[in-house]
Amino acid sequence: MITGDQIRMARAALKWGVRDLAKAAGVTPATVTRLEGGKTGHTATLKTIQLAFEAAGLEFLFENGVGVRITKSGD
Repeated sequence: MITGDQIRMARAALKWGVRDLAKAAGVTPATVTRLEGGKTGHTATLKTIQLAFEAAGLEFLFENGVGVRITKSGD
């Protein structure tokens, strides 16, 4: 499952603000801020956020720590 650190990294990679991610994932900005702050989230919410990032061209890395990489230019 993605982490708050990965969410921050992914937003930075796409140059998205909190509101941009919230809109793309269909969640509230407060949810994004809470997750990035290290609070736990529902599995379904984290998956929705991950799918929004993947649709924009990112891939999440879980081996040897956590990370994010750009795989395509996105939509």
